[in-house]
Amino acid sequence: MNIVFFLLVCAAVLAAGGADVAALIAGNDPVRMAAVGDAVFEGAKSSITLAIGLAGAMTLFLGLMKVVEAAGGLDFLARLIRPVLVRLFPDVPADHPAMGAIVMNIGANVLGLGNAATPFGIKAMQELETLNKHPGTATNAMVLFLAINTSGVAVLPTGVMAMRAAAGSTSPESIFVPTLVASMFNTVVAVLAAKFFSRVFRAPSPPDHHPVKESWLDLVPLVLISAGFSAMVVTVYLFKPASAWIVPCLILGMLTVGFVRRVKVYEVFIEGARDGFTSATRIIPYLVAILTAVGMLRASGALDVLVRFVSPAMNLIGMPPEVLPLALLRPLSGSGAYALTTELTTTYGPDSFIAQVAGTMQGTTETTFYVLAVYFGSVQVLKTRHAVPTGVLSDLSGVLAAVAACHFLI
Repeated sequence: MNIVFFLLVCAAVLAAGGADVAALIAGNDPVRMAAVGDAVFEGAKSSITLAIGLAGAMTLFLGLMKVVEAAGGLDFLARLIRPVLVRLFPDVPADHPAMGAIVMNIGANVLGLGNAATPFGIKAMQELETLNKHPGTATNAMVLFLAINTSGVAVLPTGVMAMRAAAGSTSPESIFVPTLVASMFNTVVAVLAAKFFSRVFRAPSPPDHHPVKESWLDLVPLVLISAGFSAMVVTVYLFKPASAWIVPCLILGMLTVGFVRRVKVYEVFIEGARDGFTSATRIIPYLVAILTAVGMLRASGALDVLVRFVSPAMNLIGMPPEVLPLALLRPLSGSGAYALTTELTTTYGPDSFIAQVAGTMQGTTETTFYVLAVYFGSVQVLKTRHAVPTGVLSDLSGVLAAVAACHFLI
């Protein structure tokens, strides 16, 4: 991220300087560098303004998520996906502690509880390492687990929806269904890629396989819920105004779960809301850095040159060229990508197609190289085998899936 930030500022200054030198030679007044200077202060100011609005929305959503967590929503999701995971991870015994940590990590990610998901993920890697016959070398199970993490499984993209609401969107929930569809497709691609590459990059010795003893009937609840989500996607696709019901019904459903499970809704909501406010304030430095740098780049004219250069290739896949920097930054920095998504949303309008593609992309893809570094670093794995090609392919499929989902569903 240090290099990205430095390069953005350098490109802005060099582009503006070159334009001003050309203007002086032509006998015109230099204006580009002055515009870049104005963009610095405007970017810093708009960052704080946006963060204030974002703090309220994030406080609300994370408070609601805390209610769901206290009501057992995480455990419920874990029970739903466990029958699938024991079949995806034949190298891991069903009763091994690693399986429990994997289930909890994925359940937390699905609910959008990023802070809760990371400890479970690190615990899962540590438990998987106990099954590793070659310490320091990634196993098939490790790579598959990271592939699922980096594919950006997301049922509730609460952070992006909150940002869109803070930016004044008339329909902040419009990215809900596209993100759901794109992230599910991306996860399937990531799993298939991990399975395929595991045959290309063979393990030093074959892993032990453990037969699945669970019944296929255990998959019925997950299939029914998946069918419900599919019905919702079809409904929104056929009746666009139905998307306006998503957020009110979502909030009502989350609170109802808390009341039914006898959670002290108000107290738990306040506890989660505090975390939401803290998270919003932590984002401010990233917003200031990225919004200021991108504002400088835009004022210098360099961003316009880049957009014109890549436009022909991007038009072939239906992707707005303005979103390309986000696609490149997302695997490297979550906070930086979030700030860039925010910049695109405020610059082009929260309800523009560019902003909707950016929001869907933010909710669909993940910080691949950060996840690889943290999780492999926790168990001192240096030989990552097929983890990087799997992650890169997952990022590419996530970008394409986000663009396609927005074209078809928005």
